Amino acid sequence: MTQVSKKENSDSRRFSRMQWRVLIATMIGYTLFYFMRKNFSFAMPGLEQDCGISKSQLGNFLFWGGIIYGLSKFLNGIIGDRVNSRKMLCLGLLACIIVNILFGFVPDFTSGSLTIWAFGILLVVSQFFQGTGFPPCARLIAHWVPPKELATKMSVWNTSHSIGGGLVAKLCGVIMGLGVLGAANQGVGMWKWCFWAMAIIGLTGLLVMWFILPGTPEEEGISVPSDDSASLKVQDIPSSHSSICKDVFLNPAIWMLGFCNFTINAVRALVADWGPTMLQETKGFSASETGTVIMLFEFAGIGGMLLSGWMTDRFFGGKAPRLCVILMFLTAVFLVLFYSLVSPALSSIALIASGFVLYGPQALTGVSATNLSSKHLTGTAIGFISLFSYIGVAVSGKLCGSLVQHSGGWGSAIFTMMAVSVIGGIFFLTLWKMPAYKKQS
Repeated sequence: MTQVSKKENSDSRRFSRMQWRVLIATMIGYTLFYFMRKNFSFAMPGLEQDCGISKSQLGNFLFWGGIIYGLSKFLNGIIGDRVNSRKMLCLGLLACIIVNILFGFVPDFTSGSLTIWAFGILLVVSQFFQGTGFPPCARLIAHWVPPKELATKMSVWNTSHSIGGGLVAKLCGVIMGLGVLGAANQGVGMWKWCFWAMAIIGLTGLLVMWFILPGTPEEEGISVPSDDSASLKVQDIPSSHSSICKDVFLNPAIWMLGFCNFTINAVRALVADWGPTMLQETKGFSASETGTVIMLFEFAGIGGMLLSGWMTDRFFGGKAPRLCVILMFLTAVFLVLFYSLVSPALSSIALIASGFVLYGPQALTGVSATNLSSKHLTGTAIGFISLFSYIGVAVSGKLCGSLVQHSGGWGSAIFTMMAVSVIGGIFFLTLWKMPAYKKQS
């Protein structure tokens, strides 16, 4: 074996090891952001009772927080393509830690309407810095994982959403349970620790991230294997605003992926935001039973994401929209079954199955955006389609609430989201002939 061959083999092995290090480190990093984003919902009962914040005011916090988060992912996606990924992720994580610490001290320094404003402003600030978590992760994955493997490995990475959501639900549930003084006083005095405990975990994770999260192959001085197109050549890097416009803002396929994202997250919000209330009012479940069903909905999504990523690479040649057409139509079917089935057990299985098929498209839109844009514009492209996601969440939350309020039942909201699922399938159908990935020059 020649010296050149030995060097190539060594570089290939090193590249492969670093690739998995990037995947695992970014999964941990993004999960830490989730700890300090999803905890607010579990602290809300305590905020109502200790601070006198109404459900309507909390709903406004969540609505504007979601809008700010979507805008932040878009803006920080553009920034993330131009700065060091490790520094961006760690600085954003530090800002979220600080805000979570401040949450717990608000009642000590404010009173009355000032308390309400303080919580609202801090939540908006928190959601802005939450938007710094995804772009650096997406950028690193795009540089380290070749297009032919991206659907599988990015779907593995996307499980960090559900892992983070499940863990924070369990941790904050235990914390709030420690404050039980009676059924009407659950969480009194303990909501502060939903923020402080997550901040402690976040700080510990931040120290780990600073030392283990690598940069791009070029920043690490690692040669990319000759048969691996995961990384950019210098001449491939767009350097002008015209490149951004051409590859992202004026790219019809990216816009259509954004519309697809709108429908996916609008449907997901029906369960994520309204699920507990919907299950109790339509199926007569207890609060504990609804929690179990929602947890299984999220965990089923993990399986759905992993299977969808593997199937995209194995059977669809990387053309994710083709699989997404099928999955969105299946989502509509399972929503109808959930509403129509009389048996609580069977209707629960149908709702859980809807999570299994819905989370596949949620993961695969990011894969498609990554593969269809220049690798140097990954954060911009995913940030742009993510903007549609959180508009969908906000619209769905308001729309479902209004439909139930005026109709007196959940049928109108469920069948509306069923229709949205079908529309999503049609959107994906327009991308049927879309290439698996953009050829790099």
